[in-house]
Formats: sequence, C-alpha cells, structure tokens
Amino acid sequence: MKHFLCLAFITGAILASASAHNGPWHGKLNVAGTQLTLVLRIGTDSLGNSTCTLDSPDQGAYGIPAQLLLLGEDTISVAIPSLGAAFQGTISGGNEGQQDSAAGKAVMAGTFSQMGMRFPLVLKPGEPVLNRPQEPVPPYPYRTEEVSFASTADGAVLAGTLTYPADYDSTRPEATPAVLMVTGSGTQNRDEEIMGHKPFLVIADYLARHGIASLRYDDRGAGSSERGMADITTEVNMQDALAGMQYLRSLGKFGPTGALGHSEGGTIVFMLGARGAADFIISMAGPGMRGDSILVEQNRTMLTRSGISGETADSYCRVLSALFELKIGDRTFANSAALVDSLATSLEAQNLPSEAKSNLAEVWTSLDDPWILNFIRYSPAEDISATSCPVFALNGSLDTQVLPVNLDHIRRLLPGGGAAPDLIREYPGLNHLFQHCRTGSVQEYRAIEETVSPEVLSDIASWILSVTQR
Repeated sequence: MKHFLCLAFITGAILASASAHNGPWHGKLNVAGTQLTLVLRIGTDSLGNSTCTLDSPDQGAYGIPAQLLLLGEDTISVAIPSLGAAFQGTISGGNEGQQDSAAGKAVMAGTFSQMGMRFPLVLKPGEPVLNRPQEPVPPYPYRTEEVSFASTADGAVLAGTLTYPADYDSTRPEATPAVLMVTGSGTQNRDEEIMGHKPFLVIADYLARHGIASLRYDDRGAGSSERGMADITTEVNMQDALAGMQYLRSLGKFGPTGALGHSEGGTIVFMLGARGAADFIISMAGPGMRGDSILVEQNRTMLTRSGISGETADSYCRVLSALFELKIGDRTFANSAALVDSLATSLEAQNLPSEAKSNLAEVWTSLDDPWILNFIRYSPAEDISATSCPVFALNGSLDTQVLPVNLDHIRRLLPGGGAAPDLIREYPGLNHLFQHCRTGSVQEYRAIEETVSPEVLSDIASWILSVTQR
C-alpha cells in the first residue's frame, strides 16, 4: 500500500534577502548507509513574506512546513518543527567562494540535525534530476483520447485517458482486448504516479505497442476527476472502477474487457471479478488476506528491517493486532494511551519503548478514518472464491508492503486452485512496484531508474493475449 504525508504550508519570517535564494534546493542526506533526497523550497508569498517547505520525496513526503529563522547573503538557518529537525549552513558561490564544480552554481553547505543526530548536507539549486528511461515520450505510435465517466457510487465524474493499440482496426473491434487500470491506495492520478515514477503510463504504452487497449483514470479528487460526496473507501473505489468497466464496454470498440489493479487495486479487480464485471483480471501485489493482517505483517517486516529486534517487533505487532480487533468490533476507548498500556501488560509486551507505545496510541486514533476502517475489516476471501474469469496474480519476492505470501492465499481461494488459464507468479528480486531492487524498502523506489520490470510487462501482455485470443 502506498501512504502519503500531507501537511499544511506555513510561512516563515520576513527576510529581505530571500528573493536572491528563492527556488528549490536539493541534496542527498546519508543516513546509516541510505541516501535520502531532500528538497528545500524557498519562496515569497503575496505579502512579501518568506516561505519555506521541505520535501523528502524518497519517503513520499512533500510540503513539510519549515521556518526560515535566518536567510542572509551567505547564511541560512531553517527549523522543521514537525520533524524535530533543523538545517544550518553557509551559502557560497556566484561571484565569490565555493561553487558546485559541475554546474558552476552556488551551494548551501551545512549540517542537518534531528533528534540529537547531526549529518552533513550540501544543497544545490534546482530540482533533482530523475532518469526514467521507460517513460514514453510523444509522439506515440498510437492514438490516445481524453474521456470521462460517472461513478456508480455518487455520480462523481472521473477523467481518464483511453489508449488505442498501434494496430487498432475499427472494422474488427472484437479483435482488440481492453484493460481498465485501477490504482493503489491513496489519491493518485491516472499514471499512478509515485516517487517520480508513472507505472500505469509505462504499462499503457507497452500494452498499446502489443495490440491491447487500456483506460486509466484519475482517482476521485486527483487530476481532473471530481472529489464527489462519498467517503472514500475501497468499496467506493470499486464502484468507480465498475463504472469504468461499464464505460469501456459501452463504447463497442473493443473485444474482451478486463481489469488490472495494483495493491488496493489488486483487491478491487477481484471484487469486479466476483461480480462478473470483467472478462479477465490481473492483480499486481493484491492482498489475499484481511486488511488488518496485511498491515500487521507489513509493520513486522518494516520494523525488523529497520534494525528493531524481533522480540520488540513481535510485541508491537501483538498490540497492533489487538487494537485492530477492538476497532473491528466497534469498541471505543477515550484514553488511547491507557488502552495501549493495558494491552501491552495483558499481552506480555512490556518491553515496548515509550516511542512505540505513543505510536500505537496514534494508530488507535487514526482507525476512525473511513478508508482505514473499511480496509482492516475487509477480507478478499469471498470475492476471490467467487471469481471465475481468468486470473493473473503476481507479486515480487522483496515486496515489503503486500508480502508475497498473499499469493498462497489467492491460489488456495481461487476456484481452480491457480491452474491454467490462471497464472500465479512470484518474481525474484522485485519490490512492491515490480522494480528490480536490493532490499524492497520503500526508500529505494525513487532512486531506482526502472519503473516496471520488462519481464513483468512482457508477461502481462502475453497472458492477456493468451486468454482473449483463444
């Protein structure tokens, strides 16, 4: 699953020299062998006040409020209160002093500090440059069309891109299969843009070059799609996808019509399959277990990989699981901290540090969010068991968000047990985005140049053609 940090924008003090240094400044922070990209954005509002925010794009965090405490010709001091962090440095370059030898521009060189730790940090002007060799560049050898359709949930109008294959023959529409693409959790645009990657754009391009049409659309509230009136849950997102399927079929321009979903979208395509709304489905890193189990195992993996002891991680996950069960049962508790302390004692998890208990107390409060509450309660078992159309379920062996063990549950639940024409495949060395990676950590996503493994792209296209042209 994908989770995004969204924080309010605040202004800093009025600093006369700010305009000379306005714009983005980027650099790499080396933390325990892991490099994190940071982008400091300095600007000026309509009243002439200096503004400042911090992005940590490798962690999916943007617009973190920052305060410019000092900005002179050659000195900068920034506080980031929400992170307990700060940056102090000197500005050199231009007519005198140190320059970035590669670009011949000024640099901000100093120290980034957080929670008592200090790290050297050098910021250079401009946006960080990302190399995305798989991202298609127009002109394309195929036709695209801007379209829209209304959700069956509340009538919200969703906007998307319909992509025709390069060899599309309008006189034989039945010969062209079509695919609806359904994004993962969080509000995302039609390209499922994340960490500087556009997976759905890359997939749509590959399919078009191999005779397959596709429709990808902005989630409600993203891009050109309306937010609508409904609370956004997986069920509402399914209704949006169902409307997209109905729209594709209504065009009369294509033959067999299926759905491809990633992460949460991998759950939604099974919901469509169970309703007989798809001729075939592709579930990329889709859950095969109830949502609370997904989150518990996700947390266990991330805690142990971050250096937390197995004993502490197990204790944390026991309390986390108990919190989920209480919320699923509609239990209410006014004092979340006292609840966590009580559970830690009863579950023999007294070894939890105070920071972990505080985090669990915040988790309890967050469970009232409609999407999260729906997610932890929903089990895909019934929908997977009721899916009779051909299924391609795939996962990466290094996926730390939806662990590949979910494929075992999907195989067990499918009516045919995963036998042909169904295909259940785990790809060695791939992460949640189906990139070749080193550890599978979320922090790696942005630094990897590959957007989607070529093998995965080839297998998706080949499998679609194999089940639609029999």
